[in-house]
Amino acid sequence: MLTLMLLPPLPAIHVVPGSVQKISQITGEIDRERGVPTDNRTESRYGLRGTDLGASFEHKGRLVFLFGDTWPTGHNTPDRPVDGDSVAFSTDRNPDDGLTLDFVTAPDGGYLAVNVPGLSLGGFEVPNGGFSDGASMYAYFTTDAKFPPGGATMNRCVLLKSPDGKDWKQIHTFSTDKFINISPIVVDAEKTPGLPFASGKVVLLWASGTQYRRSDPHLACVPLNKAEDRSAVRYWTGEGNWSANESDAKPLFRHPEIGELSVVWSDTFRRWIMLYNSVRPRGILMRTSPAPWGPWTESEVLYNPEDGYGKYMHVSWKTDRRDSVHDPRRENDYGGEYAPYMIPR
Repeated sequence: MLTLMLLPPLPAIHVVPGSVQKISQITGEIDRERGVPTDNRTESRYGLRGTDLGASFEHKGRLVFLFGDTWPTGHNTPDRPVDGDSVAFSTDRNPDDGLTLDFVTAPDGGYLAVNVPGLSLGGFEVPNGGFSDGASMYAYFTTDAKFPPGGATMNRCVLLKSPDGKDWKQIHTFSTDKFINISPIVVDAEKTPGLPFASGKVVLLWASGTQYRRSDPHLACVPLNKAEDRSAVRYWTGEGNWSANESDAKPLFRHPEIGELSVVWSDTFRRWIMLYNSVRPRGILMRTSPAPWGPWTESEVLYNPEDGYGKYMHVSWKTDRRDSVHDPRRENDYGGEYAPYMIPR
């Protein structure tokens, strides 16, 4: 007997305006808005004044956080250069009271910057996503940044590997075109029909390209056990098709405003959720989809930066002396929103 079952429709996800709230400040020493210590007091504990980004992934029961453009409290040193990158771990499972981090440290107890011989990891050259194969950690880093007229470019993405978050080695150049800022997620191929691989663990890779915050999103897939094999990657080319050539990759949707992005699966909503930075409209935007490639919903503004200015985002004193949450000698610089990274836990 053949039984036909109708699943209930997927619940819609919409942003409730004004519902996004700051929970806590996790780096630095003092939350200047609230006048209380930060979650991790990173200046006194690790010599870390502040940092950008914060993409995370699970590895051996802990969350790994990848930070970029990290600033030390002191001068440039080999272990802690200005605008270097840093790594932290967390076992925290209760976000309601903040986020506890333990940074990878140098012998003197301060945080240790990521160092890969021959690889430039200065300002605007940062980690943007990672995954675990159960034994090692892998992370995608941007490098070779340039700042021509018309906007910044992130010109190369490399895959790095580490056993412990302290020692990293370069595996290969992953892309110099459409896959620069990457959000990777490990999934079971059997549970995701339509992938180019029918079984086993695979890594889904959503990405934006070299034109920083001026790119459309693309999708690729690689078997987890072949993550180091550049030739094993397959690129989504539309209408259920995949190609071994990155040049064949087609955008998931048109919105050439994307830089940093983050994608996770929600069991509750049975949908993929994508967050990304946008210039027009400005803010952190959200889209959802029942499948990794779409169809993706129209974008909704999840976070409007105007909600943060004068509170925990600095307003330039050239415009209005509304706050004092700036860093030393940065009183005439505007703060900015970025890094829409969801925590996969």
